[in-house]
Amino acid sequence: MDVLLLIETKDYQKVSEMLKKDEVVSLASLVFKDAKQFGKEGYYCWISGLEQQCKKALELTKELAKEITGKEKEEFMKKMREEEERAVEGFGAIFG
Repeated sequence: MDVLLLIETKDYQKVSEMLKKDEVVSLASLVFKDAKQFGKEGYYCWISGLEQQCKKALELTKELAKEITGKEKEEFMKKMREEEERAVEGFGAIFG
């Protein structure tokens, strides 16, 4: 399951620490990205994990972050996958 959150800059540190310290959510993959590269203010947090982990992250951040869905989430995920592919290709060139 994947969840995408948009966090205001003023809440970024608090949300980041909260998610990383939680014993359930911290087991998921947490990726934080500056939203400026996507034309937004604040930070994105991409949470990829089990349903329980994602639901807990939403519960913890409901007052501090906005869940992103629909087209905006699809565009973010597409860019992130492209970044991952480029990184893998780079490692292939180094170790290939």
